[in-house]
Amino acid sequence: MKKPRVLFVCVHNSARSQIAEAYLKKYACDDYEVLSAGLVPGEINPLVIEVMKEEGIDISGNKTQSVFELFKEGIHMSIVITVCEREAEERCPIFPGSGKQLHWHFDDPAQYTGTYKEKLAKTRILRDAVKKKIFTFIDDFRDKL
Repeated sequence: MKKPRVLFVCVHNSARSQIAEAYLKKYACDDYEVLSAGLVPGEINPLVIEVMKEEGIDISGNKTQSVFELFKEGIHMSIVITVCEREAEERCPIFPGSGKQLHWHFDDPAQYTGTYKEKLAKTRILRDAVKKKIFTFIDDFRDKL
């Protein structure tokens, strides 16, 4: 049986979507095929790389990709989850044939201000919030797809 495909989308595919992808792969890789992409792909946020390493997850080699390229390829997504601000969510494409679209609103760590330590602390809070949401997702969608 083919695994349901989950796509996490944020603006740059540099933080929130990368965190969500990494956690769903870590905790439910047998149940889902997991991808992430951005509206305007950028570079992975170094603070995100650091806080994920604290969790034993190395995303430093990950590449960012465009959600619009995936859309053009016509890849079927079972679930598309936006993990960005409401304003950016409105720019996300609708994937034809996608089963479900969810919206999880998280702050963009690229907008964090303060010292390096303060931004790192805020990024840890974001990481933990995404992780908690992933666990809820796994529980909510177990045996539903």
